[in-house]
Amino acid sequence: MKRFWAASLLSLVPLVTVSQNGGGNTRALFKYQIRKATEPIALDGTIGEKEWEHHQLATNFFNHWPNDEGQAQNQTEVRVTYDHENVYIMAKCYDTGRRIIQSLVRDNDDDYWGSDNFSVVLDPVNTKQSGLLFGVTAGGSELEGSLVIEDGQTWMSPNWDNKWSSKTAQYADYWVAEIAIPLKTLRYNPNQRDWGINFIRGDKQNNAYTTWTQFPVNFNGVSINYMGTLEWDQSPEKAKGTFILNPYVTSSSIRDFEDSEQQEAELNNDLGGEVKVALTSSLNLDLTLFPDFSNADVDQQVTNITRFDIFLPEQRNFFLENNDIFSNFGTYDIKPFFSRRIGIMEGKAIPIDFGGRLTGNITQNLRVGVMNVQTRRTDEFAAQNYSVAAFQQKVLQRSAIKALFINRQATSTTSEMEYSRNAGLEFSYISESGKLNNTFMYHTSLTPENLEDTHFYGFTGNYLTKRFRTGWLLNIVGENYITELGVNPRLENYNALTEETVRLGYTLFNPWVRYLFFPEGENSKLNYHGLRTWNNLYLNSDASFNELENNLAYDFEYRNTAKLNLIGRYQKVDLLFPTELIGDEFTPIPMGNYSFARFDVQYSSDVRKTVVWNTNVGYGQFFNGTRLGAMLQGSLRFRPWGTFGLTYDYNDIRLAEGYGEKDLHLARFNGNISFSNKLFLTNVVQYNSRDNNFSAFSRLQWRYSPMSDIFLIYNENHDTEGLGIKNRSMVLKVTYWL
Repeated sequence: MKRFWAASLLSLVPLVTVSQNGGGNTRALFKYQIRKATEPIALDGTIGEKEWEHHQLATNFFNHWPNDEGQAQNQTEVRVTYDHENVYIMAKCYDTGRRIIQSLVRDNDDDYWGSDNFSVVLDPVNTKQSGLLFGVTAGGSELEGSLVIEDGQTWMSPNWDNKWSSKTAQYADYWVAEIAIPLKTLRYNPNQRDWGINFIRGDKQNNAYTTWTQFPVNFNGVSINYMGTLEWDQSPEKAKGTFILNPYVTSSSIRDFEDSEQQEAELNNDLGGEVKVALTSSLNLDLTLFPDFSNADVDQQVTNITRFDIFLPEQRNFFLENNDIFSNFGTYDIKPFFSRRIGIMEGKAIPIDFGGRLTGNITQNLRVGVMNVQTRRTDEFAAQNYSVAAFQQKVLQRSAIKALFINRQATSTTSEMEYSRNAGLEFSYISESGKLNNTFMYHTSLTPENLEDTHFYGFTGNYLTKRFRTGWLLNIVGENYITELGVNPRLENYNALTEETVRLGYTLFNPWVRYLFFPEGENSKLNYHGLRTWNNLYLNSDASFNELENNLAYDFEYRNTAKLNLIGRYQKVDLLFPTELIGDEFTPIPMGNYSFARFDVQYSSDVRKTVVWNTNVGYGQFFNGTRLGAMLQGSLRFRPWGTFGLTYDYNDIRLAEGYGEKDLHLARFNGNISFSNKLFLTNVVQYNSRDNNFSAFSRLQWRYSPMSDIFLIYNENHDTEGLGIKNRSMVLKVTYWL
């Protein structure tokens, strides 16, 4: 009993301290003393074990979003303990009994954050550079992810996947979440007795997020910088069971109807898998043999009416896990490394024979990542070996020096370049408060031609307060900064008359400013409203004008989660090459100077409702013509078992006489059914008139054991004229976590 009262008194210390300091160093102000459990902990949602009473109580949660003042209306009580295998977290979330559970699907971050939820975020290495999140909704759907820092903000990537468990139970005026995280799932230094930790509560009835530590609303609730401290009573034991095998077996039927030589479906049976080895408690080795990505989410098609290529996000799990150490280089529009360049050529999947990835911390302040992947030779493409190495050395309080090296090497005869290499060095400065950050970067490329002007210089940063926020970006790109494994779409310019692609260097200036007003008084319907502007100025490599884009917007965010955005845009373009925008059947738009303006209205409704809709309608000039764009998206929720959505995107483009008129249609149906929090059915049907493609995708997933799944995947594609079939496939895949 003395232990109980002592722990309860300790939990009040942060409340008294923070009221005097208003946010300061939260790791010094908020401390949780974790002690080893003396009795077994059972995950049942009943918190019936007397054991919980002997551990410190963390409560008195603070409002964080949309208002960072005062304490939470609906409070949360959290206790933490551990044994030789797991860290245990118990959360008792008080409310009025009216809860929102959008879905039972796991790893769906939109539905997760749209539901009543509880999350714990951890920084086991205690460097304020990276971390992990584990969370569960009141309905029992789980979400785990890695925490990464970009532009001074902490973001959660849901693509990290590992083994842990949870149990929830609902009662009249509260709900309970119990979480067990295996020590071998975490990356930590056994000699490090202080970890970063915070707890985040999503109270959707009040449309609010509350946190254990108190810090400004201009930082995300999962912020690494504003965690408290988890103080271990003794050094955590070195994790046991550090070798994990995750094999898979697939059986597939695939037919390409556009291949005249293939008269029937090909039947294939494949075997492969992954091995995870914890070399130390903070350094992991992942190996994969003949990886299979058939269960990855289908790409969401888009209508591209820009002059440059677009890049769809990575969906393959092997490349997503711990990817931030490799991908967090460059700026928003230039990425030296983009993993989707590996194993995909001209939209076609290239078989991967093997891959390996080493990630983690070598020392307290040195984080590393090394990856090597070998692709197979095909009839169209040579075999390739891809290597990527990155390191991140913490300096000062929160800053880092980062380096990156990339190599693509052909391992069979090819008519293309034998190799392509990139290297880069960056310094990221983040102030102790996190309000100011700046990144200086230099990158270069090397190819067999030994070209000149292969550089990329970058400078980006921002300054963030509650009301005033501003940022800046400067890119100077040489005409031969070639990123075969990266993204640099503006470098390559297509001449529609000569059908040539020309590389042109450029300079980009991109300043932005935002100011927010937070209405006072409980009768206000707004969380905030405010003005923002962002501007892009592109110059050619000789400093002559290329393009200008000025944007001005006014935003309203309502307490019921609805949003309204009014956006005006002015563009001026010096078109350097004849360009086709709506199809090669029309005369390309000629070179010359173009000025045009556009106005958009965007609205999204209350996401807590059964029927949710949003729209974006815009009209304006478009080069030598006009463009009307309209998007309407609606979804119907049968909580918590089903969500059905329909999106229609329409563009009516009318260019000057002789240059073409065209209506572009993009439609998408999404249907997600949760038979339980272990059995899910996902369906996606898409129609894209621009790419002449009509597709259907269906995936049934049964998580029969932690990290072990059975998938049944069906996929087919048709053209939009006559709906002639292009290809069809069906795959049965079984994975097992050993």
